[in-house]
Amino acid sequence: MLFDTHVHLNAEQYNEDLQEVIERAQAEGVSNMVVVGFDRPTIEKAMELAENYEFLYACVGWHPVDAIDMTDEDLAWIEELSEHPKVVAIGEMGLDYHWDKSPKEIQKEVFRKQIRLAKKVKLPIVIHNREATADIVEILKEEGAEEVGGIMHCFSGSPEVAKECVKMNFYISLGGPVTFKNAKKPKEVAAKIPLDKLLIETDCPYLTPHPYRGQRNEPGYVKLVAEQIAEIKGVTLAEVAEVTTRNAKKLFGIN
Repeated sequence: MLFDTHVHLNAEQYNEDLQEVIERAQAEGVSNMVVVGFDRPTIEKAMELAENYEFLYACVGWHPVDAIDMTDEDLAWIEELSEHPKVVAIGEMGLDYHWDKSPKEIQKEVFRKQIRLAKKVKLPIVIHNREATADIVEILKEEGAEEVGGIMHCFSGSPEVAKECVKMNFYISLGGPVTFKNAKKPKEVAAKIPLDKLLIETDCPYLTPHPYRGQRNEPGYVKLVAEQIAEIKGVTLAEVAEVTTRNAKKLFGIN
């Protein structure tokens, strides 16, 4: 059974056929998914989905691109939601230096606040990183994030950085890019990071794996990610599925 640790089934891309998408995922052997909310509307929808489907869980936090919009009330609301039995992580949080909507200093402040909240409520964190690796690693160290650990979501960095994150109690999550022919770094990470420190995800509807690249992504395609990792590591799909599912359940505290 496969565990897709990062989906956005709360995105408008699934408004027309959500139930069919979920059923296709189950037919591919996907047993669990974590729906990630990153602002007010997406958090509300993530909570609704987690409450309506036994095998769906929620991750709640504030995206760095929208950091400038986050209020103290929003942070208090996330803390309140963290007590819900289906909320398994705080995020996605982090830094995004690609888009310039939120100034870097505000992003850093919001990132630090969410790490501190996660430590307070004792939940792991899910890290979004775009063109900000050095600052993210520095903040994780300064804030003692290893106390709760978490996920380096859709990791695109080097094996060296991945190993540094593993030392800080983080799992490395690989998605669709590991299947791209020209994706050297994710393939190196898949080869060099032990399976017991890896997770799999789709980040659907984004980052669709080969051979569906360019189309809407779906959680059922997480099997393609697992197959690619199995091929790189020279192990069976069943082993990748079993170990990454065990890793996810351990991290999220799911029995």
